[in-house]
Amino acid sequence: MSESTNLTSMGEVEHINVDEVMAEYDRESNTRHYKGVPREIVRYILVCFSLYVFYMNLISAWPEQIRRASFVGLIIFMAFMLYPARKKTAKRENFVPWYDILLGVVGAASFFYYVLNFASMAQKATRVSSLDVIIGIIGILIIAEVCRRVVGLPILVVASAFIVYAFAAGYSINRIVYTLFYTLDGVIGTPIGVCSTFIVLFIILGSFLEKTNIGNFFIDIANSIAGFSAGGPAKVAVISSALEGMYSGSSVANTVGSGSVTIPVMKKAGYDKDFAAAVEAAASTGGQIMPPVMGAAAFLMAEMTETPYATIAVAAIFPAVLYFAGIFLMVHFEAKKLGLKGLPKESIPNFFKLMLKKGYLLLPIAVLIITMSVGYTASRAACLAILASIIVSLFRKETRLSPKTFVESLENGAKNTIGVAAACAIAGIIVGIVSLTGIGLKLADGLLMLSGGIDIIALFLTMIACIILGMGVPTTANYVIMATITAPIILKLIPETPVLAAHMFVFYFGIVADITPPVALAAYAGAAISGGNPIRTGVIATRLAITAFIIPYIFVLNPSMLLINTSFINVVQIVITSTIGMFAIAGGLEGYMKKKLPWWQRILAIIGGLGMIDPNLITDLFGLLLIAIVVVFQYVIKDDTQNLQRA
Repeated sequence: MSESTNLTSMGEVEHINVDEVMAEYDRESNTRHYKGVPREIVRYILVCFSLYVFYMNLISAWPEQIRRASFVGLIIFMAFMLYPARKKTAKRENFVPWYDILLGVVGAASFFYYVLNFASMAQKATRVSSLDVIIGIIGILIIAEVCRRVVGLPILVVASAFIVYAFAAGYSINRIVYTLFYTLDGVIGTPIGVCSTFIVLFIILGSFLEKTNIGNFFIDIANSIAGFSAGGPAKVAVISSALEGMYSGSSVANTVGSGSVTIPVMKKAGYDKDFAAAVEAAASTGGQIMPPVMGAAAFLMAEMTETPYATIAVAAIFPAVLYFAGIFLMVHFEAKKLGLKGLPKESIPNFFKLMLKKGYLLLPIAVLIITMSVGYTASRAACLAILASIIVSLFRKETRLSPKTFVESLENGAKNTIGVAAACAIAGIIVGIVSLTGIGLKLADGLLMLSGGIDIIALFLTMIACIILGMGVPTTANYVIMATITAPIILKLIPETPVLAAHMFVFYFGIVADITPPVALAAYAGAAISGGNPIRTGVIATRLAITAFIIPYIFVLNPSMLLINTSFINVVQIVITSTIGMFAIAGGLEGYMKKKLPWWQRILAIIGGLGMIDPNLITDLFGLLLIAIVVVFQYVIKDDTQNLQRA
């Protein structure tokens, strides 16, 4: 990502090696280095995969078994060509050890064995031969190794625990292997089905959008909106990261991509390095919950909940707005506390002129939203959006896709699919064991017993499970895991919960795993850019993103916030009261509004803010009373001993 000239006008900022940071904290970026002829061979293998995906989704009428198994087989082959077993071997140019070639070929062959024999496998059931079992075990182990290399260990540990449980429950190895490898309930189950049909197309769309320089456009938009105000650089980071994260599908990639520009500028403006990194990490993570795209989760949710896409996009608006309002307000109060100023006026672009000049870059996203809203399938909508991105790139020389950048878009799309597909395949193992053993119901019963039947405790325990399951998992695969494992638990524990509310709850908490210590990959990536402490960055990011830990409880217990079973008057009330509530919570957590808040005012502000966010008349009135007390002391009663103090 190139630096925005408007944002960096405060002076030269330190050079950030984006590739090194990505390789360190984003496993998907830690690829082998190829040059010359090997580079071209690998490039066109990836391009051919992207073209294969288009053919498979738009033209072919293959059975699902062929589609999914061939998709995984090709993913395995590409993974071993691109990803080394250890990070340090990635630096060797044009080097692929013989055992990786062997693993890639054998792994792909095991899935193509199923492609050739899927019809007979359906009749064998558990009477599979020893050869079938051996091939199935090989395929499962090799896709697990792909996941280890590209995604990481956390999801593998969880999947392994589920497999151990299946053996402990008395299921034979034949039954387990058959379920996990030779049915649509395992590795090639629903998660891979979703990944191979439209997640991959959204990833390719993201690659095309990136080549049109839409990221820099988002930074300039944010700059024109908030650059002039107190602490402008941090506010620019919040807005731009929300916009970029919406389509990027990766909290870490978004943190590094936009953070390489925004974090140095925030530090130069006067923000603490850990705070600057935390702002970027929290905002980039929040981009995944930002409608209308939500890192492609909105379209997944539409498929998995059988809810119209437009309903989901609208339902997600208020929670996302509150999330970013909370971060924005905390950034504002921090700037006031430190006495920070905005960017020079001459460096800030005019919003309307900017939209007239580059607003056409938003057309692909508009096409995506409109086509989904009128009933197109997610696959066709994504393809039309890709076509739109190619067309709009032609409008100006600086955004025009050349044959080279066109090929690079297809190449990057294929490369970025590998990690998500590997995670989805392992998620399929988890789902397969849940389906085979019925452990999902047992987990729900266990949580119900632990919670004592108290809804709030049951939700808290589910939140912990979501954060653990979401550690280090890409956004789209993350949601698939949450939707198949933890969302049904909520629906069993609290039967009156709307399906959409349950899915939004688990999605939120799966996503915030990226900023919640100790894993907190987005926070680690931000700290690597800022030079700060990653754990402290994660703690601050968690505080900035406090709304994400509050709002999901409210929209499960009171779905009005998702505009479910509500009225226009209720919507207006929610908007006003929630905004006031976030103002109070942000001030309470920062310890500053117009002046420093004493401890008792901070407590009143936080309690009052929580009361205002809950869409209930009694809690609203109670919260408003507490906030009014704080506001009077902050803005009405003069206190010379506190005025102008700095925390």
